[in-house]
Amino acid sequence: MSDRVTVSISDGIADVRFNRPDKRNALDGEQFAAIEAVGEELKSAAGVRVVVLSGEGESFCAGLDFAMFSGMAAGEGTRSSTGNPGELTEGRITHRGQQICWVWQELPVPVIAAVHGHALGGGFQIAMGADIRIAHPDTKWSVREVHWGLVPDMTGTFMLSRLVRSDVARELTYTARMIGGREAFDLGLCTRLSQTPYDDAMALAGDIAARSPGAVQGSKALFNKMFAEGAAEQFEMERRLIGQQIGSPNQIEAITSNMERRPAVFTD
Repeated sequence: MSDRVTVSISDGIADVRFNRPDKRNALDGEQFAAIEAVGEELKSAAGVRVVVLSGEGESFCAGLDFAMFSGMAAGEGTRSSTGNPGELTEGRITHRGQQICWVWQELPVPVIAAVHGHALGGGFQIAMGADIRIAHPDTKWSVREVHWGLVPDMTGTFMLSRLVRSDVARELTYTARMIGGREAFDLGLCTRLSQTPYDDAMALAGDIAARSPGAVQGSKALFNKMFAEGAAEQFEMERRLIGQQIGSPNQIEAITSNMERRPAVFTD
């Protein structure tokens, strides 16, 4: 297992921590692969009754690594020497980028995200994949993709549509604006606020782990039966639409203008 994501299991709780603190747990090829691998391993891990997701260091996850944006601007797409988040695996409804968010829904046990610092772009979408989100009030949230000339392509539009009103989801997506933890709570993006989100997530995990595992897992299965309707079609459309944007002149301009700190000049 990569040290990019650490896992410890005790008293029925799998404590999963993104472990790239020097980059605010930003997502590059190796990070995508590590998160995907941990999620798949937990599906069959013995003795796990609940999972807690968190990030080491200052942030939960700050989204895509800037090196990946540089690769897009250079016409290299999302491929890198450490993996391709656009890679499809036979039998799945997701590619790797989508899977690191969706796998938490596929787990038979509840997943709690303890969110602090930043949950931007892909980090936002990973948090949305959890069953429950406990967040620090100062957390910065953003559906960040449009800022970089992209569309949310890591299950984000699907998950947002299940959590908030359509007009709220659209406004957050179209503007890519940053919101604080209190607004995120008011909008329904997080379950509760806490000054100590990790501690509270672990305490809640302990409460859940003490319940009958069959009853808890059966309850999640019932919610997911309704929740996941239409997911495959939505994820396919995400892949198609982001494929049209990556490397396009306007997407390259979005990246270049942001890195050069100047207004973008787009063409219709």
